[in-house]
Amino acid sequence: MQKMGIAIILIILGLIVLAFPVLGVVPAAVITGFLVLLFGLGMLFGGLFEISESIILGILEILLGIIALILGIGFIFNPALFAFLAGLIIYIVGIFFVIAGIIGVITKAGNSRWNGVVSIIIGLLYIIVGSIVTNPIYLGILIGLWLLIMGIIMLFQND
Repeated sequence: MQKMGIAIILIILGLIVLAFPVLGVVPAAVITGFLVLLFGLGMLFGGLFEISESIILGILEILLGIIALILGIGFIFNPALFAFLAGLIIYIVGIFFVIAGIIGVITKAGNSRWNGVVSIIIGLLYIIVGSIVTNPIYLGILIGLWLLIMGIIMLFQND
């Protein structure tokens, strides 16, 4: 019964986010922003304590902490930055898939060229999705679709 309630909530949230896509991006960006902000503070304080043992590592941690603080604040106050970086990461992963696929086709890895072909196709799909997701509205639509699909799957799952 509890699972059915969660499934219905996911379906309702998915429909709401599909109707208002930015409602899916803003909470994700704010939550991610706070987590990155906390991570940045941890890195900053860790770097301050580390600097007495290793100056280079301490400075590196402090710099990474400052970058994380800036990104965290940016995610909280600018959800478009979150969407852009999410799209950029997906795009880069797609490029890696394509490169790995090309290498797989050339070297015939796993005694089959099909592994490489599949990797190229997945990489191209990632590149397309990464290009689309940089727009917060499209990212919101994808979040809404994900919530809706997960709710439907959970509703019809036999456990």
